[in-house]
Amino acid sequence: MVQLTKIYTRGGDKGQTSLGDGARVAKHDLRVAAYGSVDEANACIGLARLHCDGETDAILGRVQNDLFDLGADLCTPEAENPKHPPLRIVEPQVERLEREIDAANAELAPLKSFVLPGGSAAAAYLHLARTVSRRAEREMTALAERETVNPVAVRYINRLSDLLFVLARLVNDKGAKDVLWTPGQNR
Repeated sequence: MVQLTKIYTRGGDKGQTSLGDGARVAKHDLRVAAYGSVDEANACIGLARLHCDGETDAILGRVQNDLFDLGADLCTPEAENPKHPPLRIVEPQVERLEREIDAANAELAPLKSFVLPGGSAAAAYLHLARTVSRRAEREMTALAERETVNPVAVRYINRLSDLLFVLARLVNDKGAKDVLWTPGQNR
C-alpha cells in the first residue's frame, strides 16, 4: 500500500519528474502528459459522481480506481526483468467496461442525431470526462508510436469514453433529456 508522509519533495522544481521506474523526465514528456490526462478524466468523473447514485455511481467508483491503475501503468515504462513487477491494466478490466456499456446501452433508444453535452449536470460532467479521456487516448497512442505502451491500456481508455457516453445518456432520463444536434440550425 502507498504511504504518503510528505506531499512536497522539491524534486520537480526544475521541470522534471520521476517515472515509476525512477527515471527522470521533463514534466511535459508525452508519457507524463498521458497519465496527467488520465488524472484529469478521473477528476471529472469525481464531479459527475456528485450528481449520480446507485449503479451509475458504483460503476464510476470502479472506474476511478481503474484510472489510478492506468496511471500507474503509464508511469512505469516497459523493462526487461524489472525489480518490482509493475501494475498493468488487464483484459478483465476492459471486459467489465464492455459488459457495463452493453447493459447501459440496452436501456437506451437508438440515436437519430449526435448528442450535445448537457441535459443534466451529471450528463454534462460525464461528457467532460469523456472528452478528457479521448485526449488521454490520443496522448497514449502518440506515446505508443515512440515507446512501448500496454495495448490493453489503450483498449481500456477507448472503452472508457464509450462507457461515459452511454452513462451520460442513461442519467439524462435514459436519453429522453439528451440535447440533440440540429445540423445548420443557426445559419
